[in-house]
Amino acid sequence: MSTAELASSYAALILADDGVDVTSDKLQTLISAANVEGVEPIWTQLFAKALEGKDIKEMLTNVGSGGGAAAAAPAAGAGGGADAGGAATEKKEEKEEEKEESDEDMGFGLFD
Repeated sequence: MSTAELASSYAALILADDGVDVTSDKLQTLISAANVEGVEPIWTQLFAKALEGKDIKEMLTNVGSGGGAAAAAPAAGAGGGADAGGAATEKKEEKEEEKEESDEDMGFGLFD
């Protein structure tokens, strides 16, 4: 990451931690106060637009909680049938992985 990206990221995290809306002006003010040089306004505009209406704290708490957790939640709510539902999803995922592997074993590649 470049210095501009890191500075914008840290400024956005600071604003989110304080419960302040992330805007381009506020990001630029924080970056200027930190004496970070060379950050063009386009970076703060991009970060502000990307984070507009998003809960940054929520995004940070859900890092790494991919699709597996969402599939497990309905299965856990089913009660006694949770094990059967979970096993069916695991089998489907294994079949999908096998298909991907078989595509690679066709004997030719893209650049052959």
